[in-house]
Amino acid sequence: MRGWPAAWLVSSAALFIPFVSIASSDSAVGVRAATPQEGQTATRIQTTDPSSPFELTLLRAAAPDATPATVTSGSLDSKFQSFDGYNSTAPSETFWVRLRALTPFDPAGKVPVLIVRGGWHEQIEAFAGAPTVPSPAATSATAAASLPALTSASAASALPAPAAASAPAVAAGPAVPLQHVIDLAEFGGAHNSVFILPAALAAGQSLYARIYVKEDGKQSLRFSIGTLGPALARAAGHARMIALAVGALTSMSFGSLLIWFILKDRLFLLYPGIFLLQAVYLAYFSGEGFEWPLLSYARPIAAYTWNVAIALSGAAACLFIREIADLRHSSPRVYTIFGGLAWAFVILAFSNLADLIGWGGFVADIGNVLFLGSAVFTLIVAFLAWRKGNRAAGWFLIAWIMLETVTIATAIRLLLSRAEESEHLLYYVLPLSMMAAAILVALGVADRLREQRRALSDAERRAQTDSLTGVLNRRSLVERLEAACLRARARGLPIALLFIDLDHFKEINDSYGHAAGDACLRAIIGPIHAELRQSDVIGRYGGEEFVVILSSADMAAAHPIAERIRNRVAEVRVEGYGPPIRLTCSIGVASSDTLGVWGEHLIAQADAAVYAAKRSGRNRVQMAIAAAA
Repeated sequence: MRGWPAAWLVSSAALFIPFVSIASSDSAVGVRAATPQEGQTATRIQTTDPSSPFELTLLRAAAPDATPATVTSGSLDSKFQSFDGYNSTAPSETFWVRLRALTPFDPAGKVPVLIVRGGWHEQIEAFAGAPTVPSPAATSATAAASLPALTSASAASALPAPAAASAPAVAAGPAVPLQHVIDLAEFGGAHNSVFILPAALAAGQSLYARIYVKEDGKQSLRFSIGTLGPALARAAGHARMIALAVGALTSMSFGSLLIWFILKDRLFLLYPGIFLLQAVYLAYFSGEGFEWPLLSYARPIAAYTWNVAIALSGAAACLFIREIADLRHSSPRVYTIFGGLAWAFVILAFSNLADLIGWGGFVADIGNVLFLGSAVFTLIVAFLAWRKGNRAAGWFLIAWIMLETVTIATAIRLLLSRAEESEHLLYYVLPLSMMAAAILVALGVADRLREQRRALSDAERRAQTDSLTGVLNRRSLVERLEAACLRARARGLPIALLFIDLDHFKEINDSYGHAAGDACLRAIIGPIHAELRQSDVIGRYGGEEFVVILSSADMAAAHPIAERIRNRVAEVRVEGYGPPIRLTCSIGVASSDTLGVWGEHLIAQADAAVYAAKRSGRNRVQMAIAAAA
């Protein structure tokens, strides 16, 4: 969540969150991970928790007699040791935990379960305490104790020999494993192993858990009891929310990638770089990803999966912010700094390998500084870009603030209480805020594209129009004429042109000045437009000459339009440059239906008609006539 803006804060919080235990039922006993020595996994057994339903003791399984049958029989209970501190176990080692119920637990008709929270590097089995089978010696001793005192030698001889008194009090029965129902994913890359209890749990009854540490890893062990239905319903709700968030982030990311293939805009490539990696981060950090196809292959390196994903997301975010804030042009130095930060995040992602040589803590500290520092720097840059008018950076800023607020609230809650009390934040608020951030950033990208399109449209309009009058320039006018002629000929329709020439324009410039001449040119555009249809086009052909394209119009339709335009222009008065300036114009009309010509040939015919109108006294309309064969 912080990768992009707040993805960074979430990732720095993520460096702490994985070490917070998450339980899933009514009561729990924590076995918390501590920083292990090289090649060891540290385990803390908390036996003083007043809410604990169990008294916990631990047995190392190094002794050859620590088999399930002997352990669950209770014959090794004296070798279990009570711990209230840290105990290190080497990788690939097995140890036992005895759980002695302090209070009875009867779910009244519901299925009772034992829930053991551990990491994916731990294989967990659970056993019920085996029923005790009295040995022959113990049976004889019990019987003797129940008889009245005997004085005769025969009665005394019936008692067992003294050597028999040293026989064990109980004989080991077969181990009774608890039925393993399912593994439920938990935040921090953990999982809950759910075992069905054979019956209600009585006070003083013992359960045994055998923990096989397959490899070095850091994770909490937590034991709890509950009922099967609520445990499964809770896990199903969490799984749906995580799947929804990951699916939404993935869909938006792939949609952006497809758009990139068309537009080739870097923002559409960096967007999935941020949010697809955040989806991977959320999948692994929630634990759900370790059960999904493809993502489950990362289970052997579970402790590094979310750290690597969020670090690479931070790198993509650095590249993203410098693009969306347009830092290449507005601040080249800051643009370069973000490039350096991106490389730093890539190096940080691969620096997780330093944990193999015992430098994991140092790398985590560097990561915290990098994440928090870059997050603050991004906030400042995004804010300044928004203040300068960059609306896209404003969208980015809103998303960043939202994610940062959620992350800080989650981190504070985890520091002040147990993780199981923060499930609403972890499983609902956090994923929803990530989806909302993805939507807000997408809106920012869309806003940036809209601004670019608007700027491009303005540039195209300026390139196509005459800056003085606002109508099409000569090049664009000719292009429109050619396109209109192609459509008309394809449909069998005529097309007509009006060539409008302002009368005595040189005299106006000489007498009143060029500013007055420019005002006159602007003044006649409105009256001309008033007589045109929406499909008609007007452009400035040169100087005081304008051409009007009348689509689907023949000579009979074009001539009255030209007369109305001439009359409107004659009514124009331009003031502010001395005496009011009266305007008139001469108009030549040419149409394809009478001349049989198209394109610029029509312009030439209409131009010739204008000269004929001027020779005839100006302020008149002249129709072009086909030359005699």
